[in-house]
Amino acid sequence: MSIQRETSGHIAAIVTILIWGTTFISTKVLLADFTPMEILFYRFLMGFIALILVRPKIIPFKNWRQELLFAGAGLFGVTLYFLLENIALTYTYASNVGMIVSVIPMITAVLAHFLLEGEKLRLTFFIGFGQH
Repeated sequence: MSIQRETSGHIAAIVTILIWGTTFISTKVLLADFTPMEILFYRFLMGFIALILVRPKIIPFKNWRQELLFAGAGLFGVTLYFLLENIALTYTYASNVGMIVSVIPMITAVLAHFLLEGEKLRLTFFIGFGQH
């Protein structure tokens, strides 16, 4: 991998972290004037408009199974996550929510180890966990 490509990847990761980190603070500020559901709706609307601008062409329908999978992924992977995050921010500080969210991948790995066959916690997991 070239140095330029590696540097671009690091810059993209830093920008992503900065944007993601500010969402907790900006959502906390928005909660002074909006409900968690209203914030979710406007976030969805802005994302939908952005996607239309990036890809105005409609993706062709393949089958109902795929549509249900996409709908389920959208519901559980995005909608409920952001709704619950918005609700959590009404009860505690943005820094607390940010810390809890940052621990989720580690909790997922531990649960996968105990609930899924073939998922093992390796030494690298503990080394990475210890570095943070």
